[in-house]
Amino acid sequence: MGKILVIAEKPSVARDIAKVLKCTEKGDGFLAGNNYIVSWAVGHLVTLCEPEDYDKTLKRWSASSLPIIPETMKLKAIRGSKKQLDILKKLMNSKETDSLICATDSGREGELIFRYIYDYNKCKKPFQRLWISSMTDAAIKEGFANLKDGSEYDLLYSSAKCRSEADWLVGINATRAFTIKYDALLSIGRVQTPTLAMIVNRQKEIDEFVPSKYYEVLADYGNFKGTWTDDKNNTKLDKRENAEAIAEKVRDKDALITDVTKTAKQTLPPQLYDLTELQRDCNKMYGFSAQKTLDIAQSLYEKRKMITYPRTDSRYLSDDMIPKIKVTMKRLTDSGIFATYAQEVIDMEKLPITKRIVDNKKVTDHHAIIPADNSYRKDSLTADEKKVFGLVALRFIAVFNPPYKYTSTKITAVCGEETFVSKGSNVTDEGWKRLYREVYKNNRDGEQILPDVKKGDSVHIVNAEAVEKETKPPAPYNEATLLTAMENAGKNTDDEELKEKLKEYALGTPATRAAIIERLIKVGYIHRKGKILVPDEKGRQLIQIVPEEMKSPVTTGKWEKGLGSIAKGTMQSEKFMASINRYVYYLVGYAAEENSGIKIEDKRRKTKSKARPKSLGKCPICGGDIYENTKAYYCGNWKNGCKFTIWKNSLERYGVSLTEDIIKEVFEKGEINELPVVKAQTGEKCTAKLIFNKEKNILELMDMTVIQ
Repeated sequence: MGKILVIAEKPSVARDIAKVLKCTEKGDGFLAGNNYIVSWAVGHLVTLCEPEDYDKTLKRWSASSLPIIPETMKLKAIRGSKKQLDILKKLMNSKETDSLICATDSGREGELIFRYIYDYNKCKKPFQRLWISSMTDAAIKEGFANLKDGSEYDLLYSSAKCRSEADWLVGINATRAFTIKYDALLSIGRVQTPTLAMIVNRQKEIDEFVPSKYYEVLADYGNFKGTWTDDKNNTKLDKRENAEAIAEKVRDKDALITDVTKTAKQTLPPQLYDLTELQRDCNKMYGFSAQKTLDIAQSLYEKRKMITYPRTDSRYLSDDMIPKIKVTMKRLTDSGIFATYAQEVIDMEKLPITKRIVDNKKVTDHHAIIPADNSYRKDSLTADEKKVFGLVALRFIAVFNPPYKYTSTKITAVCGEETFVSKGSNVTDEGWKRLYREVYKNNRDGEQILPDVKKGDSVHIVNAEAVEKETKPPAPYNEATLLTAMENAGKNTDDEELKEKLKEYALGTPATRAAIIERLIKVGYIHRKGKILVPDEKGRQLIQIVPEEMKSPVTTGKWEKGLGSIAKGTMQSEKFMASINRYVYYLVGYAAEENSGIKIEDKRRKTKSKARPKSLGKCPICGGDIYENTKAYYCGNWKNGCKFTIWKNSLERYGVSLTEDIIKEVFEKGEINELPVVKAQTGEKCTAKLIFNKEKNILELMDMTVIQ
């Protein structure tokens, strides 16, 4: 009987799975045991081919070649991934391998990573799917006990494949069409462009906003205050003299309490975290970027095994998790600051389970982010990991706490013909907010506490004054508010029917929104100014020249709805892709015909063209000068046929980022000794010798030695 090949998404995940499956024999790019072989990808190993891979003439960008719509989309190996891809090919097609298990991340992109490798390597063997939400040993064992046939995820793969191909078609064609038209490199995408449009439009509102002054009259009764209000509940006065006249009229006079209204209110505990909500809170509390929060959460999931799968868009648990709640809560009693609060939940006779916490219908690929059912070693965490884990842990406890209860009071007082209203609140039960006040030293809500007065009582106005105020523009986006806007993008349309259809969809997914923000910064469309996201001139100009459909969140909302329908089996992928092809033709035609008169200055291109290239050494092949561009180090004699090229990412899988200093040293001295690296297969820290292999035209690592 042959073995089962398990393919994980990353080496670290593969090691965790191998430990559970008792695969201890180390091979080149895999770990083996009696029944299983565990290997891995390194994220995406396979991608869609570039236009020039279909036709070499397409390497040159020209309007006449658009639109580029291949009859069949082809795959190719990502540069630098060929070695691991070949290892997987050998293992997948080996006679010793009977079947496979897909153990990539349990979601749309994870499915795509495995299926692309499977298709590229022309594997025909049966495979099963491991679907887990936690990287603990117990969760992995449970997952292997409940494997599903790979065909059950065919629709998810179809949805992922359509997403990948649609992004390629729109991105390649729109980017080329508008770049050619405006002679400036313009990156365009179905999610990044409408996201940019939101930032640009918000900044435009701010720039065009004209503040106007208004006045309010405040009455001071000594132990509380009231605001002048007209019979339409308006507190604003246009003219200072009118406000001062009212203040003068009531100052040092008695007022009669004409009404006291008390209303009991409550605020329910917040729901459990999905990724977007966690990113919002980390940005508001700690100033973390969305990408930083995602990276920390991924580390807490994969490396620390302290939280469940973070790339989720659900804020609910499923029914089968109810028995595990107190078990997980017990783990938190060993976690210092949370111990007392976790014990309070454990001691509850019956957990207050509601549809706000447990709802099978609202659990998508994964449930909400909660602490993992695992022993915690908080002392091993970095300061930032402690912050993120703390938020997840406290939220998990808080959802089972009682509501925050308070009495809202409104007092109406009349002096002559003038009416003043006072509003305040008194807390009757801190409920879940007690946890946050005690852990994070949060102050209570800032509303004034009103005295116990009754209708018919008289109060003396000690002082009254006219206060000048000014209308304010909308606040610029920070990452927290932009994530909210991206999540709710489909709800901003005026079309009520469409709004209802799009309410479950948004710009991007929780897993991709951070990358979209970083991409907009990288291509020079926006920049960070403190916590604020500000559009650059190039970003503003792009939004002026693209069609409304390209910058509208409604368009990409429809796409996400379509992709969701494919995953559910209610839409054929062919129908979806046909609509994408029509859209591509429209975009190319629009770019060709548009005459906006806008001239876009590509500062990065201009800077590069003016900069005089600096030689980094002599080419080992022809003796020419070595130069640098954004992606590689190359020979200046390339026009004469020299093939010398060192790609900057060629050693990234070994933890080496090639720099100008490394290139200079290796070609001056011929080698670099004891260069710090990591083993691509195991992640072990090592030292190695770096040389240039002239026959293969590559930098090569030799004599790799593990650091003890």
